[in-house]
Amino acid sequence: MRAVLIATLFVLALSPLDAQTKAPAAPAVKAGATGWKTPWGDPDLQGTWSNQTLTPLERPREFADKPVLTEAEAAAYEKRLVQQGNVDNRTPGTEQDVSLAYNQVWWDRGNKIVADRRTSLIVDPADGRIPQLTPAAQKRRAEDRAASAAEKTAASWLDFDVYSRCIIRSALPRLSTGYNNNYEIVQSPGYVAILQEQVHETRIIPLGNTAHLPSTVRQWLGDSRGHWEGNTLVVETTNFTDEGRGSTFQYATKNMKLVERFTRISDRTIDYAFTVSDPETWTRPWTAKLPWNRIDGLIYEYACHEGNYGMEHMLSAARAADAKK
Repeated sequence: MRAVLIATLFVLALSPLDAQTKAPAAPAVKAGATGWKTPWGDPDLQGTWSNQTLTPLERPREFADKPVLTEAEAAAYEKRLVQQGNVDNRTPGTEQDVSLAYNQVWWDRGNKIVADRRTSLIVDPADGRIPQLTPAAQKRRAEDRAASAAEKTAASWLDFDVYSRCIIRSALPRLSTGYNNNYEIVQSPGYVAILQEQVHETRIIPLGNTAHLPSTVRQWLGDSRGHWEGNTLVVETTNFTDEGRGSTFQYATKNMKLVERFTRISDRTIDYAFTVSDPETWTRPWTAKLPWNRIDGLIYEYACHEGNYGMEHMLSAARAADAKK
């Protein structure tokens, strides 16, 4: 992201949760006025961070009874995931080759699971799995999968999801993906701002007891309000929208409630956790946690919609598919 743009941002201070399956106490903040405190006294979350990790959101079935790996198990698991994720292991000229798109040099999944060696990012429920979907959510999931498959013969850019159209990267909360897992946090008195590298959205989060927007006002990234609980920044987001496919999280509705917690636990780590709840989607709320690790570098501008040749080519391919019918 441009330095000029960063300078204009009000940024966010994050405070993460603990790495236990049980709800832990927030870690203590470093003593003293420097390092982890802003000049006006708030916990300091500022900097450039990455949530890159190999740990999956849900616990794999092979680890059904193992929430945490040993060091040896973790090393072997990481090696296997790196090998499986190497997209250079493909046959040139095949459909798989084309679908994989970029070669390995462009991917940035990392080579480590989370430091406490958990087998899932989900810490509640204890089985590390997303709770059961309601019948209505199962229907939305089936419709989304059908729409995704239909993109191969899309009639218009409107048939693609909001990510492919470069509107937003994805609905909140954000999880680690194949690349561009970086964030910039900036703070000022009364505000925290979080810049997402990919598709370059910036969340401006007012702090204090400010009310949410009226329920009639809906936004791509919802309406966020934050406050401090000790050294933890707690951000509640409501007022999501379902105006475009991909604008809601994990088949949730626009009425989903998201609560995020950011806690600085070291010079180079923010402990981040989120809880999502939506009775129209899941049979119970659920919580995940993952570290945000400091990176020594800047975030540069990510231009997605500008010169989006991918959209042109996808529609061109769809017309070619039509011609073969």
